[in-house]
Amino acid sequence: MHYKEIIGKSDDNQFCNISIDYVDFEWHEIYKKLHKKTSRGSKEIALSLDNYILTQGLRDGDVLGKDDNTIFVVNILPCEVLIITADPHLIPKICYEIGNKHAALFYGESQDEFVTPYNEPARILLEKIGASVSVKTVKLNQGRSISSTVNLHAH
Repeated sequence: MHYKEIIGKSDDNQFCNISIDYVDFEWHEIYKKLHKKTSRGSKEIALSLDNYILTQGLRDGDVLGKDDNTIFVVNILPCEVLIITADPHLIPKICYEIGNKHAALFYGESQDEFVTPYNEPARILLEKIGASVSVKTVKLNQGRSISSTVNLHAH
């Protein structure tokens, strides 16, 4: 099946009483326009999305399409991340260093917490500047994104 746009969210009323077949995506794939995937139910899915995807990205729960009585829903897989906490005076430095690495950055669970995909050199650097860093496996929440420059940067 070939889909060209997101048709809604899996929790929309229009999709109640319809079975769900998940299509798994790694966090770094969500800003790509073209995909060939196999759903968990073994259906071949092709996506050719418009340019809006380059800035918005796919979101957990997006409905890619419908086939008979099944909807195909985006599932963003958990990944290893750095959970960064620091005193408020270090936050600009942390944001600068993550931005300088062109890495994605997300708000954490509190005002002084940030999340970025795991990268060992970044972990070492952040610890050297005085941040507290821990490694966890979590599902990144695009709604909490500060910067996600996966496909937008070129030299």
